[in-house]
Amino acid sequence: MGQSANSGTNNGAETRPRCIALVGPYLSGKTTLLEAILARTGAIGRQGRVDDGTSLGDASPEARAHGMSVELNVASCKFLDDEYTFIDCPGSIEFQAEQVAVLPAVDAAIVVCEPDDKKIPALQLILKQLEEQNIPRFLFLNKIDKAESRVRDILETLQPASAKPLVLRQIPIWENEIATGFIDLALERAFVYREHAESEVISAPNQLKERLEEARFTMLEKLADYDDDLMEQLLEDIEPPRDKVFEDLSAELNTGEIVPVLLGSAENGNGILRLLKALRHEAPGIASTAERLGVSGGDTVIQIVKTFHTTHGGQLSLSRVLGGSVSDGDTVFGADGQGNRIAGLFSLMGQDPEKRQAAGTGATVALGRLDGIATGETLRTVKGASEQLVSLNIPAPVFAQAISAGERKDEVKLSTAINKIVEEDPSISLEHSQDTNEMVLRGQGEMHLRVALERLAGKYGVSATTRRSKVAYKETIRRSTTQQGRHKKQSGGHGQFGDVVVDIKPLPRGSGFEFSDTITGGVVPKQYIPAVERGIRDYLDSGPLGFPVVDFSVVLTDGSFHAVDSSEQAFRTAGRISVSEGLPNCSPVLLEPILAIEIHVPNDATAKINAIVAGRRGQLLGFDAREGWPGWDSVQAHMPASEVQNLIVEIRSATAGVGSFVQSFDHLSELTGKLAEQVLADQSAEAA
Repeated sequence: MGQSANSGTNNGAETRPRCIALVGPYLSGKTTLLEAILARTGAIGRQGRVDDGTSLGDASPEARAHGMSVELNVASCKFLDDEYTFIDCPGSIEFQAEQVAVLPAVDAAIVVCEPDDKKIPALQLILKQLEEQNIPRFLFLNKIDKAESRVRDILETLQPASAKPLVLRQIPIWENEIATGFIDLALERAFVYREHAESEVISAPNQLKERLEEARFTMLEKLADYDDDLMEQLLEDIEPPRDKVFEDLSAELNTGEIVPVLLGSAENGNGILRLLKALRHEAPGIASTAERLGVSGGDTVIQIVKTFHTTHGGQLSLSRVLGGSVSDGDTVFGADGQGNRIAGLFSLMGQDPEKRQAAGTGATVALGRLDGIATGETLRTVKGASEQLVSLNIPAPVFAQAISAGERKDEVKLSTAINKIVEEDPSISLEHSQDTNEMVLRGQGEMHLRVALERLAGKYGVSATTRRSKVAYKETIRRSTTQQGRHKKQSGGHGQFGDVVVDIKPLPRGSGFEFSDTITGGVVPKQYIPAVERGIRDYLDSGPLGFPVVDFSVVLTDGSFHAVDSSEQAFRTAGRISVSEGLPNCSPVLLEPILAIEIHVPNDATAKINAIVAGRRGQLLGFDAREGWPGWDSVQAHMPASEVQNLIVEIRSATAGVGSFVQSFDHLSELTGKLAEQVLADQSAEAA
């Protein structure tokens, strides 16, 4: 075994504040569990209900409107004089980027899961993130009162979602097929549930004693895989001391070797006390977290896990103090080495900040007015650029919409407000597309962007209109031609004269545009040749079909000039005339962008995904088992950009909400027939 129970764990001894993440699939009951914990510890007067809109978490208008978590919920409480901050993370895959910056800074995670095999892929997504960062984690099997299978069978079904053994800590007590209590396998003590109250200790039912012995031995066997002394005791039929069992549970949780599983019903307040006691006695504290992140020395080190923009208080940066202490008014230094003075220090309880003067190691607090400090940044109080402890792996966007202000006068307000939303949620991005000349908002799905727009209107008072983003079509030519471009104008005084002859030829796909000249004898003076090229390039943004022209060459072969009337501008105009009159004679053709996409899905959905690719004019390149993801495949394909725009909606529908993809530009391909006619008709209608 890697370390003793006291190495990096509190084991009832470390009293520094702890920070725990609540994670899990959508609708698993994380926010309800937070509510139950707060009610059990007395942090709130009574347990509210998410469905009734009375919970401390999910209090934003957007969360209330959609009945789901769309951002972090933060709340603190005390249990047996220990301080805890719980960060409830959204379960929907569209909002899971909220937890990317949170997970590195927490001491442990509670993975909330239902006894439902349909949620296994979603559970695997969550566990994979924790495994990759070696975050100690419990699994809380919620809604045990609604389980339709034996817990041992449920665990066997869930195990493929976890790379580490799921170790059952409790077995349920059933009466008339309803879970009425549980037996703690480490304590060897039975409890009966009391709704929204502490469970009552009872004698273990006689009919469960054999099951208790079997389940306890299974638990000890799994612990013994990492402890040779315990293995020897089991082989010799020696009952290990209870302290030894808890020592192993704590140490192997801390090293990420096991995932202890506890049971309960958050809605009824069942199993909450045992969960809190497991956190208190077995979960690691800030010392382990700091060591995992590589914090060294006695300096103050602060990790930013979330940025909020409040209506009246400005920017708040939710932070974990990994070492040292911080006070209101301190100056902190981030990645760029610039000093920022903290203007307010707060504890968060749901939507309500509570002012405080200082915070020590382990505390989770919000720091005021740290403008320019980003989510995921590491701060220190020592002057100079701060070494960054965390590199955020923000998921690539999979859905996009063009966006514009509802009224022209709001364009600046729109950009300012969206920038604040992006600061709060780095998985949203805004970019100006040079190809289509529109602002494009990108995110993790249709609902993700819908909530962002609601926040724009409700929080920042900016109405915006969205539409399907344009496809960056191009055009090229199939034939060659020779064309004269002549510009002659006389309007009193000096006139304008430029005359060129050019050869226009198609080039292989991907060549772009090439210009050269074969002028001899000075028929076009050298100083005017660059102007000819500029004139030609002036036309390339909108060719005969109305789209940027690519993959052709122009060679300036001949021309003439006038000693008085010729100028750079005249030859620039002549160059533009030559291609504007010549390209329509070269059989122009539409090109559509083709993207390389890699789709990640559970392998039972692979056949559906292959059909989706084919139905969207995609070319299936193949699929393989996704490396490091048991039960998942990666499908590779080429697909037209026009078919990818709402692809994620169909992928999520086919994969119970867990599929995703990454994309990159691959090549341009000719588009002909009715599809091309429709594109050209739409372009003409827009230009009219």
